[in-house]
Amino acid sequence: MAARRRIPVGAGRAAVEAWRADADVDRATLAMAVRYALEELGARAPGRSVEVRVPPFGAVQCIEGSTHTRGTPPAVIETDAATWLALATGSQSWDDAVASGVLQASGERADLSALLPLA
Repeated sequence: MAARRRIPVGAGRAAVEAWRADADVDRATLAMAVRYALEELGARAPGRSVEVRVPPFGAVQCIEGSTHTRGTPPAVIETDAATWLALATGSQSWDDAVASGVLQASGERADLSALLPLA
């Protein structure tokens, strides 16, 4: 089942573009950009085997495979908002984010490099 959209696509894209133009956007715009990018990932790679977390703004479960109903999923990816948006827009590579320590990824299927960038 595809992830349910909470952010209208046009508004989400506008928030991402605002962040791309000036990474020092207000918190509401940053939150919308992050949540939209998470929703987009969930729509493009539906499933429940990997959880991508961008605290404090949101998380999404994605990628088909083994599922879980409670607790920590089989694979977890966590990063900050700026890194997530840089990955989603292609201004940072997956390998660079992992190597620099700004992205933590563990478990099976915890490499999203084939799915990024989203834009």
